Amino acid sequence: MPILINLDLILEEKGMQSNELAAKIGITTANLSILKTGKAKAVRFSTLEAICEALNCQPGDILAYQP
Repeated sequence: MPILINLDLILEEKGMQSNELAAKIGITTANLSILKTGKAKAVRFSTLEAICEALNCQPGDILAYQP
């Protein structure tokens, strides 16, 4: 998949665990795991916004395009 998810890197930089992020943004750890592993087919803008707010980052910090 040409879209890379760098969520693990950002979580590590921010010193946050996946379950803590999931609780902050109101999704299950299972759904967050699907997103982190790149298995998600889509992501809602509201979820992306919540992730960026919780991690104090930009969408481009989480998502990258690699042809």
